[in-house]
Amino acid sequence: MDQKDLLMMLPRLSPEELMMIQNSMAGLSDAQARQFVTMYSTNRKDGQTMLLLALIGLLGVAGIQRFVIGQTAMGVVFLLTVGFCGIGTIIDAVNANKLAMEYNQSEAMRVLSMLKMMGN
Repeated sequence: MDQKDLLMMLPRLSPEELMMIQNSMAGLSDAQARQFVTMYSTNRKDGQTMLLLALIGLLGVAGIQRFVIGQTAMGVVFLLTVGFCGIGTIIDAVNANKLAMEYNQSEAMRVLSMLKMMGN
């Protein structure tokens, strides 16, 4: 299975994310590339999901989008301040794709470092 087939396993990739993944997979063997896609796909976040979570925050559970991307402290702050009186939640809704992309980049780096440690 070549890298193009592997990338088909990842739904709704933005052009920016596709480029980031291709750069991350450069130099990986076929087995490593399969492991990378499998591990990455289980934890990647979609911009639409982040937008939906931010909108849920406007309705009452502010900060859930921050908890989902691992920013627990910021999630607690959002929860306690009702999303900075809604302004922070609106900003997160506008920047949902950026939040998802930043999380996905860090997730790709984490997966690559795990693969290097495993020595596959």
